[in-house]
Amino acid sequence: MMTMWRRIIALTIKEFLALVKDRRSRTVLIVPPIIQLIIFGYAATFDLHDVPYAVYNEDRGVASRELLAAIEGSEAFRPVDYLEKDSQVAPIIDNKGATMVVHFGPEFTKDLLLKRPTELQVIVDGRDSNTALVVLGYLRSILIKFNEQWNIAHGERPPAARLNIRAWFNQNLESRWFIVPGVVGLLTLVVTTLVTALSVAREREAGTFDQLLVTPFRPVEILLGKTLPGLVIGVIEASIIILIAILWFNVPLRGSLAALYCGLFLFLLSTIGVGLAISSIAVTQQQGLLGAFLFIVPSIILSGFATPIANMPPLVQDITLINPMRYFLIILRSVFLEGANVSRLWPNYWPMALIGIINLTIASMLFRRRLY
Repeated sequence: MMTMWRRIIALTIKEFLALVKDRRSRTVLIVPPIIQLIIFGYAATFDLHDVPYAVYNEDRGVASRELLAAIEGSEAFRPVDYLEKDSQVAPIIDNKGATMVVHFGPEFTKDLLLKRPTELQVIVDGRDSNTALVVLGYLRSILIKFNEQWNIAHGERPPAARLNIRAWFNQNLESRWFIVPGVVGLLTLVVTTLVTALSVAREREAGTFDQLLVTPFRPVEILLGKTLPGLVIGVIEASIIILIAILWFNVPLRGSLAALYCGLFLFLLSTIGVGLAISSIAVTQQQGLLGAFLFIVPSIILSGFATPIANMPPLVQDITLINPMRYFLIILRSVFLEGANVSRLWPNYWPMALIGIINLTIASMLFRRRLY
């Protein structure tokens, strides 16, 4: 047994040395994950700032001026034009000069002073539906606050029931708190899959794989020697990304580190199994790279990283059950934002453990078939 582990450790050290000596591998491991985390952390956000809008005001009364002042005072909006006639509305939206046009009718202030119902027309560019919905949500909040202040200032009773909104787990509703933990899983998936998918293919191209076949190494020892470097690299990469998420982006880590790293370990076993299976099939590094991306892209799309799984068709939801990224994202966001512990996350641990066992078994079978 000791002799076997000595051989495995020697092979593991050889794998690390091969990675360190290969300039392309060093670059893939160190530079892209940090750059991608910074880019995703700042660029991938659902929050909107300085949304360009135009105003078409036929009223010019005190009510329209007060509401416009409230809109202009918001950090979410930025006025770009003041229109004078109806024919100017369509071109500014069509040419993307403004995301929305706020239109006050000629009777807006008069209707409010006479306590009659009135309307504020909003024309929104619907080509980006997500942005349009967020913009309307911001504007609706401003309008609700304006209505309450107008009623109080003019001696009218404010609405009997008001919304008292309190967001749990993310008090300020910062989308970065939702996205950055997901990026931890995304980058860990990319790095570990690429490292393991290229390991055997790299040796075939270099001509060193045939040398392994004439050594005393057994297939299981070679497989373990290929697995351990990916596992260690994955843990180190994920730890660095987690530290950046906490210290740079100020995302709170409220849960147990044991719960987080238990999920990380099981997730790495699942992805390493896939990477080794791809590497066993691939003859060249180019084929290994292509196979890795054929796995990575669907894994991200079907993980719930950007779109909720509940909104997907039932058949697609069933397919996501075999995607380890789905479970790891739940673990990450639960530990970071909800303060979840190991016992609470057990329903997400055992599916990843099962997927990991199946993936490693398939990788072992393909590996043995390649050897013999």
